[in-house]
Amino acid sequence: MKKLFFKDTTYVSSQDTQAEVFEEVYLDLLNKQLVTEDFLESLLERERNYPTGLDLSPVSEVLPDIAIPHTESDFVRTTRIVPIKLKKAITFNNMISPSDQISVHFLFMILNENGEAQAGMLADIMDFINSVDKEELCSFFKLEDPEAIYQFLEKHFTMEVSA
Repeated sequence: MKKLFFKDTTYVSSQDTQAEVFEEVYLDLLNKQLVTEDFLESLLERERNYPTGLDLSPVSEVLPDIAIPHTESDFVRTTRIVPIKLKKAITFNNMISPSDQISVHFLFMILNENGEAQAGMLADIMDFINSVDKEELCSFFKLEDPEAIYQFLEKHFTMEVSA
């Protein structure tokens, strides 16, 4: 099984906008040499054209909405999922219905240097959300400690990578 979560790229952000959150995380990822210089611009551009907000109410009314921002593999030097807890809800446009806006509380940013696996990683995130007990998941989405967020994901997120 491939490791997708790393303690040093689990974030809690107090920023007010998408752009600010993206920039805050980008600067750290760039510093760690996990993304290229153009990553931020590409991420913002992609979010404008292909929104990644996900309304979780069809899964469960109790869950907060999330977003799964990502960009092309050219701008990324690793494959992992970067969890970002937002202390304040931030508006994202809905992936399924792009003109709708939703209030997002948690991001699963996909870094994927191997382009083909993107859809698989998206599916893995949805499997995680669908398979974990909803009350536990609600508690998870309220966590504000990066260590606790990381530990929960390590315990509950299972992904089979096809060789």
